[in-house]
Amino acid sequence: MRPRQTKAHIALFLVNLIYGMNYVVAKGLMPGVIGPSGFILLRVIGAVVLFWSVFAFRPQRVDPSDLLRLVTCAFFGVALNQLMFFHGLMRTTPINSSIIMVTTPVLVLVLSAALLGERVTWTKVSGIVLGASGALTLIVIGRHEGDSGASSLGDLFILMNATSYGLFLVIVKPLMRKYDAITVMAWCFLFGLVMVAPFGWSELNAVHWTELDLPVRAALLFVVVMVTFVAYLLNTWAMGVVEPSVVGSYIYLQPLLALGLTWLFVRFGDARSGVIVVRTLDLGVVQGLSAFAIFLGVHMVGRKGATT
Repeated sequence: MRPRQTKAHIALFLVNLIYGMNYVVAKGLMPGVIGPSGFILLRVIGAVVLFWSVFAFRPQRVDPSDLLRLVTCAFFGVALNQLMFFHGLMRTTPINSSIIMVTTPVLVLVLSAALLGERVTWTKVSGIVLGASGALTLIVIGRHEGDSGASSLGDLFILMNATSYGLFLVIVKPLMRKYDAITVMAWCFLFGLVMVAPFGWSELNAVHWTELDLPVRAALLFVVVMVTFVAYLLNTWAMGVVEPSVVGSYIYLQPLLALGLTWLFVRFGDARSGVIVVRTLDLGVVQGLSAFAIFLGVHMVGRKGATT
Protein backbone atom coordinates (compact mmCIF):
# COMPACT_ATOMS: atom_id res chain seq x y z
CA MET A 1 0.00 0.00 0.00
CA ARG A 2 1.36 3.38 -1.04
CA PRO A 3 2.07 6.02 1.66
CA ARG A 4 -0.72 8.30 0.40
CA GLN A 5 -3.25 5.48 0.58
CA THR A 6 -2.03 4.52 4.04
CA LYS A 7 -2.59 8.10 5.19
CA ALA A 8 -6.08 8.02 3.69
CA HIS A 9 -6.98 4.88 5.64
CA ILE A 10 -5.60 6.44 8.84
CA ALA A 11 -7.69 9.54 8.14
CA LEU A 12 -10.84 7.46 7.63
CA PHE A 13 -10.23 5.56 10.86
CA LEU A 14 -9.81 8.87 12.73
CA VAL A 15 -13.02 10.20 11.19
CA ASN A 16 -15.03 7.25 12.42
CA LEU A 17 -13.26 7.29 15.78
CA ILE A 18 -14.37 10.92 16.15
CA TYR A 19 -17.91 9.99 15.15
CA GLY A 20 -17.87 7.05 17.57
CA MET A 21 -16.78 9.35 20.40
CA ASN A 22 -19.50 11.81 19.44
CA TYR A 23 -22.24 9.29 20.24
CA VAL A 24 -21.02 9.12 23.83
CA VAL A 25 -19.78 12.69 24.44
CA ALA A 26 -22.79 14.45 22.91
CA LYS A 27 -25.23 12.25 24.84
CA GLY A 28 -23.46 13.08 28.09
CA LEU A 29 -24.03 16.80 27.51
CA MET A 30 -27.78 16.57 26.88
CA PRO A 31 -30.01 17.79 28.37
CA GLY A 32 -28.18 18.65 31.60
CA VAL A 33 -25.65 21.04 30.07
CA ILE A 34 -27.44 22.10 26.90
CA GLY A 35 -30.66 21.13 25.18
CA PRO A 36 -30.49 19.24 21.86
CA SER A 37 -31.77 22.14 19.74
CA GLY A 38 -29.38 24.56 21.43
CA PHE A 39 -26.54 22.10 20.86
CA ILE A 40 -27.39 21.97 17.16
CA LEU A 41 -27.40 25.76 16.91
CA LEU A 42 -24.03 25.94 18.67
CA ARG A 43 -22.59 23.34 16.31
CA VAL A 44 -23.94 25.07 13.19
CA ILE A 45 -22.67 28.49 14.31
CA GLY A 46 -19.22 26.97 14.84
CA ALA A 47 -19.34 25.30 11.42
CA VAL A 48 -20.33 28.55 9.71
CA VAL A 49 -17.42 30.40 11.31
CA LEU A 50 -14.88 27.66 10.47
CA PHE A 51 -16.01 26.86 6.93
CA TRP A 52 -16.39 30.51 5.91
CA SER A 53 -12.98 31.31 7.39
CA VAL A 54 -11.45 28.73 5.05
CA PHE A 55 -13.72 29.78 2.17
CA ALA A 56 -12.47 33.38 2.50
CA PHE A 57 -9.00 32.23 1.44
CA ARG A 58 -10.29 30.27 -1.56
CA PRO A 59 -13.60 31.86 -2.69
CA GLN A 60 -15.57 30.24 -5.50
CA ARG A 61 -18.49 31.84 -7.28
CA VAL A 62 -21.80 29.97 -7.03
CA ASP A 63 -24.26 29.98 -9.94
CA PRO A 64 -27.59 31.51 -8.78
CA SER A 65 -29.39 28.58 -10.41
CA ASP A 66 -27.81 26.28 -7.81
CA LEU A 67 -29.04 28.21 -4.78
CA LEU A 68 -32.32 26.27 -4.49
CA ARG A 69 -30.43 22.97 -4.46
CA LEU A 70 -28.07 24.37 -1.82
CA VAL A 71 -31.06 25.35 0.32
CA THR A 72 -32.48 21.84 -0.09
CA CYS A 73 -29.13 20.33 0.86
CA ALA A 74 -29.02 22.60 3.90
CA PHE A 75 -32.47 21.37 4.99
CA PHE A 76 -31.70 17.65 4.70
CA GLY A 77 -27.97 17.74 5.42
CA VAL A 78 -27.90 20.28 8.26
CA ALA A 79 -31.29 21.22 9.74
CA LEU A 80 -33.41 18.05 9.67
CA ASN A 81 -30.34 15.81 9.87
CA GLN A 82 -29.00 17.44 13.03
CA LEU A 83 -32.38 17.97 14.72
CA MET A 84 -33.24 14.30 14.37
CA PHE A 85 -29.78 13.10 15.44
CA PHE A 86 -29.45 15.12 18.64
CA HIS A 87 -33.08 14.70 19.73
CA GLY A 88 -32.78 10.98 18.96
CA LEU A 89 -29.44 10.57 20.74
CA MET A 90 -30.86 12.22 23.87
CA ARG A 91 -33.63 9.59 23.94
CA THR A 92 -31.70 6.43 23.06
CA THR A 93 -28.35 4.74 23.66
CA PRO A 94 -25.09 5.47 21.83
CA ILE A 95 -24.94 1.85 20.65
CA ASN A 96 -28.47 1.84 19.21
CA SER A 97 -27.72 5.15 17.47
CA SER A 98 -24.52 3.94 15.84
CA ILE A 99 -26.04 0.62 14.75
CA ILE A 100 -29.02 2.31 13.09
CA MET A 101 -26.69 4.77 11.33
CA VAL A 102 -25.06 1.82 9.56
CA THR A 103 -28.23 1.66 7.44
CA THR A 104 -27.16 4.92 5.72
CA PRO A 105 -25.48 3.14 2.74
CA VAL A 106 -28.68 1.12 2.28
CA LEU A 107 -30.81 4.25 2.38
CA VAL A 108 -28.51 5.96 -0.12
CA LEU A 109 -29.06 3.04 -2.53
CA VAL A 110 -32.85 3.28 -2.21
CA LEU A 111 -32.86 7.04 -2.71
CA SER A 112 -30.42 6.85 -5.61
CA ALA A 113 -32.68 4.34 -7.33
CA ALA A 114 -35.74 6.52 -6.76
CA LEU A 115 -34.19 9.88 -7.66
CA LEU A 116 -31.35 9.04 -10.03
CA GLY A 117 -32.64 5.86 -11.65
CA GLU A 118 -29.74 3.67 -10.53
CA ARG A 119 -30.27 -0.08 -11.09
CA VAL A 120 -31.10 -2.19 -8.03
CA THR A 121 -30.64 -5.99 -8.24
CA TRP A 122 -32.57 -8.64 -6.31
CA THR A 123 -29.51 -9.25 -4.16
CA LYS A 124 -29.45 -5.57 -3.23
CA VAL A 125 -33.21 -5.56 -2.58
CA SER A 126 -32.76 -8.51 -0.21
CA GLY A 127 -30.01 -6.59 1.57
CA ILE A 128 -32.26 -3.56 1.89
CA VAL A 129 -35.03 -5.63 3.47
CA LEU A 130 -32.63 -7.38 5.83
CA GLY A 131 -30.94 -4.15 6.94
CA ALA A 132 -34.25 -2.34 7.42
CA SER A 133 -35.58 -5.27 9.47
CA GLY A 134 -32.63 -5.02 11.83
CA ALA A 135 -33.09 -1.27 12.31
CA LEU A 136 -36.86 -1.58 12.85
CA THR A 137 -36.28 -4.35 15.40
CA LEU A 138 -34.11 -1.98 17.43
CA ILE A 139 -36.87 0.62 17.34
CA VAL A 140 -39.53 -1.84 18.51
CA ILE A 141 -37.52 -3.37 21.36
CA GLY A 142 -36.44 0.09 22.59
CA ARG A 143 -39.82 0.62 24.24
CA HIS A 144 -39.28 -2.47 26.40
CA GLU A 145 -35.91 -1.31 27.75
CA GLY A 146 -36.73 1.69 29.88
CA ASP A 147 -33.78 1.04 32.18
CA SER A 148 -31.24 1.15 29.37
CA GLY A 149 -31.94 4.72 28.30
CA ALA A 150 -33.24 3.57 24.89
CA SER A 151 -36.69 4.46 23.54
CA SER A 152 -38.55 3.68 20.35
CA LEU A 153 -39.02 7.41 19.71
CA GLY A 154 -35.29 8.05 20.03
CA ASP A 155 -34.44 5.18 17.67
CA LEU A 156 -37.05 6.45 15.20
CA PHE A 157 -35.47 9.92 15.26
CA ILE A 158 -32.06 8.35 14.52
CA LEU A 159 -33.55 6.41 11.60
CA MET A 160 -35.06 9.67 10.28
CA ASN A 161 -31.64 11.27 10.69
CA ALA A 162 -30.03 8.51 8.63
CA THR A 163 -32.72 8.88 5.95
CA SER A 164 -32.26 12.65 5.82
CA TYR A 165 -28.49 12.30 5.54
CA GLY A 166 -28.85 9.65 2.85
CA LEU A 167 -31.11 11.98 0.85
CA PHE A 168 -28.56 14.75 1.28
CA LEU A 169 -25.79 12.53 -0.13
CA VAL A 170 -27.89 11.92 -3.24
CA ILE A 171 -29.03 15.48 -3.98
CA VAL A 172 -25.62 17.02 -3.25
CA LYS A 173 -23.88 14.94 -5.95
CA PRO A 174 -24.46 17.44 -8.83
CA LEU A 175 -23.07 20.26 -6.67
CA MET A 176 -19.92 18.29 -5.80
CA ARG A 177 -19.21 17.94 -9.52
CA LYS A 178 -19.27 21.74 -9.97
CA TYR A 179 -17.79 23.11 -6.72
CA ASP A 180 -15.24 22.11 -4.11
CA ALA A 181 -16.35 20.72 -0.77
CA ILE A 182 -15.56 23.87 1.22
CA THR A 183 -17.81 25.98 -1.04
CA VAL A 184 -20.75 23.58 -0.80
CA MET A 185 -20.52 23.15 2.96
CA ALA A 186 -20.00 26.85 3.64
CA TRP A 187 -23.26 27.68 1.90
CA CYS A 188 -25.12 24.66 3.31
CA PHE A 189 -24.24 25.56 6.89
CA LEU A 190 -25.07 29.23 6.29
CA PHE A 191 -28.56 28.36 5.04
CA GLY A 192 -28.84 25.72 7.75
CA LEU A 193 -28.10 28.33 10.40
CA VAL A 194 -31.18 30.28 9.34
CA MET A 195 -33.27 27.10 9.59
CA VAL A 196 -32.15 25.87 13.01
CA ALA A 197 -31.86 29.24 14.77
CA PRO A 198 -35.60 29.47 15.67
CA PHE A 199 -35.49 26.01 17.28
CA GLY A 200 -32.27 26.38 19.24
CA TRP A 201 -31.97 30.01 20.30
CA SER A 202 -33.84 29.73 23.61
CA GLU A 203 -31.91 26.60 24.67
CA LEU A 204 -28.58 28.11 23.66
CA ASN A 205 -29.38 31.32 25.51
CA ALA A 206 -30.33 29.33 28.64
CA VAL A 207 -26.84 27.82 29.04
CA HIS A 208 -24.93 29.23 32.04
CA TRP A 209 -21.63 29.56 30.21
CA THR A 210 -19.66 31.03 33.13
CA GLU A 211 -20.59 28.05 35.32
CA LEU A 212 -19.32 25.36 32.93
CA ASP A 213 -16.20 23.54 34.11
CA LEU A 214 -13.24 22.66 31.92
CA PRO A 215 -14.31 19.08 30.98
CA VAL A 216 -17.69 20.32 29.80
CA ARG A 217 -16.14 23.16 27.78
CA ALA A 218 -13.72 20.68 26.22
CA ALA A 219 -16.58 18.35 25.29
CA LEU A 220 -18.52 21.18 23.63
CA LEU A 221 -15.40 22.27 21.74
CA PHE A 222 -14.81 18.68 20.62
CA VAL A 223 -18.27 18.40 19.08
CA VAL A 224 -18.11 21.80 17.38
CA VAL A 225 -14.55 21.59 16.02
CA MET A 226 -13.65 17.92 15.69
CA VAL A 227 -17.01 16.37 14.77
CA THR A 228 -18.32 19.20 12.61
CA PHE A 229 -15.16 20.52 10.98
CA VAL A 230 -12.06 18.31 11.27
CA ALA A 231 -13.82 15.00 10.63
CA TYR A 232 -15.47 16.37 7.50
CA LEU A 233 -12.20 17.73 6.11
CA LEU A 234 -10.39 14.43 6.74
CA ASN A 235 -13.22 12.50 5.12
CA THR A 236 -13.25 14.79 2.09
CA TRP A 237 -9.47 14.54 1.66
CA ALA A 238 -9.57 10.74 1.88
CA MET A 239 -12.27 10.58 -0.81
CA GLY A 240 -9.76 12.11 -3.21
CA VAL A 241 -7.32 9.25 -2.58
CA VAL A 242 -9.39 6.06 -2.26
CA GLU A 243 -12.63 4.84 -3.84
CA PRO A 244 -15.97 6.06 -2.40
CA SER A 245 -16.88 2.44 -1.56
CA VAL A 246 -13.84 2.29 0.73
CA VAL A 247 -14.91 5.50 2.46
CA GLY A 248 -18.42 4.13 2.94
CA SER A 249 -17.21 0.83 4.35
CA TYR A 250 -15.58 2.60 7.29
CA ILE A 251 -19.01 3.43 8.70
CA TYR A 252 -19.15 -0.24 9.75
CA LEU A 253 -16.57 0.60 12.43
CA GLN A 254 -18.86 3.06 14.19
CA PRO A 255 -20.95 0.59 16.24
CA LEU A 256 -17.79 -1.25 17.31
CA LEU A 257 -16.03 2.00 18.25
CA ALA A 258 -19.12 3.34 20.03
CA LEU A 259 -19.35 0.07 21.99
CA GLY A 260 -15.69 0.19 23.00
CA LEU A 261 -15.75 3.88 23.88
CA THR A 262 -18.96 3.53 25.88
CA TRP A 263 -17.38 0.70 27.86
CA LEU A 264 -14.31 2.85 28.56
CA PHE A 265 -16.36 5.84 29.65
CA VAL A 266 -18.62 3.75 31.86
CA ARG A 267 -15.59 2.08 33.45
CA PHE A 268 -13.28 5.07 33.79
CA GLY A 269 -15.43 8.18 33.20
CA ASP A 270 -16.21 10.62 35.99
CA ALA A 271 -19.98 11.03 36.09
CA ARG A 272 -19.57 14.07 38.36
CA SER A 273 -18.11 16.06 35.47
CA GLY A 274 -21.48 16.01 33.74
CA VAL A 275 -19.84 14.95 30.50
CA ILE A 276 -20.30 11.19 30.67
CA VAL A 277 -23.79 10.10 31.61
CA VAL A 278 -24.28 6.63 30.14
CA ARG A 279 -26.75 4.62 32.13
CA THR A 280 -25.84 1.15 30.97
CA LEU A 281 -23.86 -0.86 28.49
CA ASP A 282 -26.33 -3.59 27.60
CA LEU A 283 -25.88 -5.15 24.17
CA GLY A 284 -28.09 -8.20 24.39
CA VAL A 285 -28.84 -11.06 22.02
CA VAL A 286 -31.64 -9.25 20.20
CA GLN A 287 -29.49 -6.16 19.68
CA GLY A 288 -26.64 -8.37 18.49
CA LEU A 289 -28.87 -10.18 15.98
CA SER A 290 -30.29 -6.84 14.79
CA ALA A 291 -26.75 -5.53 14.28
CA PHE A 292 -25.80 -8.70 12.38
CA ALA A 293 -28.86 -8.29 10.12
CA ILE A 294 -27.88 -4.67 9.38
CA PHE A 295 -24.25 -5.55 8.66
CA LEU A 296 -25.23 -8.48 6.42
CA GLY A 297 -27.80 -6.36 4.61
CA VAL A 298 -25.30 -3.58 3.95
CA HIS A 299 -22.76 -6.17 2.76
CA MET A 300 -25.30 -7.58 0.29
CA VAL A 301 -26.12 -4.11 -0.98
CA GLY A 302 -22.45 -3.24 -1.46
CA ARG A 303 -21.38 -6.53 -3.08
CA LYS A 304 -19.62 -6.14 -6.41
CA GLY A 305 -20.69 -8.29 -9.30
CA ALA A 306 -24.19 -8.99 -7.96
CA THR A 307 -26.30 -8.91 -11.11
CA THR A 308 -29.34 -10.94 -10.20
